[in-house]
Amino acid sequence: MAGLREVLADGILPGATDTAAAASKETLAAWVDLLGEVEKVKHTVAAVQARIAVALDEATRASEEKQGIRKERRGRGVPSQVGAAMGQSPNTGAAFLGDARVWVQEMPFTFEALRAGALSEWRARILVRETSHLSAEHRAMIDEQVCGDLRVLAGLGGKRLTARIKELASKLDVHACVKRLAKAESERCVSVRPAPDLMVYLTALVPMKQGVQAYAQLKAHADAVKGTGDPRSGGQIMADTLIERVTGRDKADQVPVTVNLLVSDETLLAGGRGPGVLLEGSAAGVGAVPAQVARELVAAGVDANAAWLRAIYVDPQGRLLATTSTSRFFPDGIVNLLRARQQGVCATQYCDAPLRHADHVVPHDEGGPTSLANGQGLCQRTELQLATRPQSPIHVFQRADQRKHRRPRVGRTHADTREASASGPTLNL
Repeated sequence: MAGLREVLADGILPGATDTAAAASKETLAAWVDLLGEVEKVKHTVAAVQARIAVALDEATRASEEKQGIRKERRGRGVPSQVGAAMGQSPNTGAAFLGDARVWVQEMPFTFEALRAGALSEWRARILVRETSHLSAEHRAMIDEQVCGDLRVLAGLGGKRLTARIKELASKLDVHACVKRLAKAESERCVSVRPAPDLMVYLTALVPMKQGVQAYAQLKAHADAVKGTGDPRSGGQIMADTLIERVTGRDKADQVPVTVNLLVSDETLLAGGRGPGVLLEGSAAGVGAVPAQVARELVAAGVDANAAWLRAIYVDPQGRLLATTSTSRFFPDGIVNLLRARQQGVCATQYCDAPLRHADHVVPHDEGGPTSLANGQGLCQRTELQLATRPQSPIHVFQRADQRKHRRPRVGRTHADTREASASGPTLNL
């Protein structure tokens, strides 16, 4: 396998001895053709991964059935195993495995198009998504009509593919399409995720007519304010107006915040240079910020009477002060420190899901103390897996400041050697 990667990585580029200015038209054409062939190889590799993932899932379930494990618990560890092997989070592994099952078991024409390199993984996922509300029979019919002739797929982008599938689905089962729309409306929500440079994406998933109306109102207000000579851009006015109306504040920058600052006295008061780590309220990390920026954030909030400061000190080496509890369950204080240490994300390899639970690295029933040193913050999925110890596919997680060893029930052990993410002062916002 490693040899195959080396062949692809070190392959001789046609006309590689030519300079960019001296490359002939034939060489340029060869490069374009090579790009296309390598892209098809990527699609074929995705099909191979799908087949392997499904085979792993089926074999694992068969093995666990022989062990007497209940049906609803079989295969729980496979998504994490797939994600770790592909360098992805458990959630991403679960999503890929779900799509792979459909390709292999229910949509043979889609899988063949993916294997032949005529269909990208993204467009293959669209086929799964847009037929998820249909019966297996109708899904198979759309699979054959859309992917049965590979020439039809040529030049078909994601939007046109989606429109084609929806057209066919509405003809086959209009009631299922109506139910899908009703279900989508019931899933309206608001979410927040980090963006670069201390920003966040505040997203509302709402019915189209409501979203269009809200945007139109903000746009009309921004145009009116802009007409009075306001120096802000239209987009800035719309964003500020949204925050002001939601929070009830006169100005967007007057929103109150609580600042959890993990620093040494030197960093906070004496101009230390250690960076901080900023977390917004959703427990998803924004990232490191310079010490001066952290001090200015605190100072600006205090000056505006809009910030509450809670200091949690670290030792000179940047480690959080030790905290221990005699209880089996982690108290809120230790949970808050775990959230700060892990920057609000799960300790699982490759997982960026929000931290939802605190658990022991060494299990409590094996003598592990309820302490900060033996604690780890986990996401919902990982916690549910660990709830079935010792049958859990992942038995031990490692703290962020030690070498991490994972012992899955199937396949290989994956190790992570990342250094501590909280090696310096941390600012939680």
